[in-house]
Amino acid sequence: MENFWDYNVWGFMSVISVLLLSLLAANALKKNVALLQRSLIPTSVLGGALLLVVVVIYRLITGDRLFDTAFFNNCGTNYLEMVTYHTLALGFIASALKSSKGKLNKKRTAEIFNTGITTVSTYLLQGVVGMVITIICAGFMTGLLDVSGLLLAFGFGQGTGQAMNYGGIYAEEYGFLDGKSFGLSIAALGFICASLGGVIHLHVMRKQGKICNSGNGDENLKPSDIQGKNEIPMQESIDKLTIQIALIFGAYFLSYLMMFGLGKALPGMRSVIYGFNFLLGVISATIVKVIKNFLKKHNISKKEYTNDFLLTRTSNFFFDVMVVAGLAAIRLEAIEKYWLVLLILAVAGFLFTYSYNRLVAKVLFKEYSEEQFMVMYGMLTGTASTGIILLREVDGDFKTPAADNIVYQNFPAIVFGFPLMFLATLAPKKPILTLCILIAMLVAMNVVLFRSLIFRRRGSKSVPADEKQEETV
Repeated sequence: MENFWDYNVWGFMSVISVLLLSLLAANALKKNVALLQRSLIPTSVLGGALLLVVVVIYRLITGDRLFDTAFFNNCGTNYLEMVTYHTLALGFIASALKSSKGKLNKKRTAEIFNTGITTVSTYLLQGVVGMVITIICAGFMTGLLDVSGLLLAFGFGQGTGQAMNYGGIYAEEYGFLDGKSFGLSIAALGFICASLGGVIHLHVMRKQGKICNSGNGDENLKPSDIQGKNEIPMQESIDKLTIQIALIFGAYFLSYLMMFGLGKALPGMRSVIYGFNFLLGVISATIVKVIKNFLKKHNISKKEYTNDFLLTRTSNFFFDVMVVAGLAAIRLEAIEKYWLVLLILAVAGFLFTYSYNRLVAKVLFKEYSEEQFMVMYGMLTGTASTGIILLREVDGDFKTPAADNIVYQNFPAIVFGFPLMFLATLAPKKPILTLCILIAMLVAMNVVLFRSLIFRRRGSKSVPADEKQEETV
């Protein structure tokens, strides 16, 4: 039996404490440094950057990484990646458990569907751009896999886990020995693009008077925003926050059982299945909501147990911790070998992702185009939590549907985006064929996305003006 003073007992608490202390330090800096106040850098991003700087300085002095020391029980980057992995899913579950009354009407369903198609289209665009770049660069560099640019879609679009998974496949099966580091480096650069690009865009919008700094939403809170109708009281034999957390972890445990069963049934897809823990978490949260509504409908449960205010606060906590842990887990030494290719991929990924999502937001989400753009750009260059963090700078109270869009868009996104995972394994064998399929899918997704505009224009062109006049008469 281990003693209470052993590192194995205190390693977990030490790492969590450091992550939260870095958040407090970043918050203090942002509140007291005028330059940081004007920068609109999210506090969690600043906290992660501070911790990353500390890690780098510690390594330069001692030769070891800070989180690899005995004090942290050799938790290291793997532990930080684990924190990032779990907090993303927990944040999504907390968001999915919130009430959806009045949200899923016909218009909202179309917006959620369009958000999912935008996600898949951006994946495909990033994959096409990335493959073209690395196919060209592979002719001049030794050791570079010609289709490794496809990892741009996973690193930018889907985050660290998927980029590392497919980079590992390329390393083990196709001889691209630096595949994992390459994928992780793309994910790290994507996060930098998300932060810098988002901050620059926020600055421009603020100068144009379109947005102002958020953070004063509590002044507009009403009692009904905190305590809804027919809800259980804040404090009784069990605290209301405890119930929210229990429901979140209960849904997450259900998603684990689903992943475990699917992993046993499809062992070859196990890494992909577990990589989508956040999606299965949303499905589990939806099941929990269905059960809860069933019990309430049949008067088995007479009170409302979920509280949107507390669930929002809890999801924000998970997202903040995730951003700090994700930034602190970056290994800067992974970018040394392919820095030029990675830089080209990062710049191209930034430009195409920014431009495409800006266009879609302006055309299809006119009522809240800024909010939709920020959350989609942040998600499709960094992670979903980055999108949420950037969204909070323009919509701190989540009054627009943008936050809900990225939660529920996972359902159409996984349906239309699933073939990309199989194409990623086909690419090293048939690079040109894979590239052609990606381009064809990209065109098809955009026809679906802009279907109303395309068919409206086609209909207006097909009927001459004088014939329209006669029909009206």
